[in-house]
Amino acid sequence: MLSLLLRTTFIYFLTLGALRLMGKREVGELTPFDLVVSLMIAELGVIVIEERNTKLIDAIVPLLTLASIELIVSYLSLKSSIIRRLINGTPSILIRNGKIDEQEMRKSRYSIHDLLMQLHENSIFNPSDVEFAILETSGDLTVIPKSQHRGLTPDDLGISTDYEGVPTLLITDGEVNQNGLADVNLDETWLLKELEKRGIKGFKDVMLAVLETDGNLYLSVR
Repeated sequence: MLSLLLRTTFIYFLTLGALRLMGKREVGELTPFDLVVSLMIAELGVIVIEERNTKLIDAIVPLLTLASIELIVSYLSLKSSIIRRLINGTPSILIRNGKIDEQEMRKSRYSIHDLLMQLHENSIFNPSDVEFAILETSGDLTVIPKSQHRGLTPDDLGISTDYEGVPTLLITDGEVNQNGLADVNLDETWLLKELEKRGIKGFKDVMLAVLETDGNLYLSVR
């Protein structure tokens, strides 16, 4: 039992490390090549755990080989557009100026139902309102509405806006984020005083504390 526990733990971290080498991408953003490598790595891990007679080296070598292939192909894809197109494919324009391209739909094996569903997810219910709809290599649909159907922005109205920046996380689940405090040149003394002003006794009572870019401190207590 202990051997199985140790074996499972080792394979878990080995598989996790191999997948981490592929980079920080969500499953929906994986290319077909990345997805195949991910599935093979996961399957290898399961086989080694289930087959107790299999030596660990029989898992380590294939896993490291697949991870190495992934790194090599990713590097070559960065350097060569030809390899990038062969491995990842190219985006397909399914709608141009409100007109659906049937030939491109057939080539991508993309049904009209899939297209309408993706348009609905982008809050568009009429294809004629679309300037471009691009099927990305990850399978996501990028939709660009026609200019008359886009939402107004301050720039459209000629209104200037202040730079917002990124809020700074100061406390999560009662733990103080020291790096966040250092980024805004503050310390725990200041933070504790701000909590006391709001009747909060200590950091442990705070679920979330965020310093917004306008200087306001957002707090969510337990």
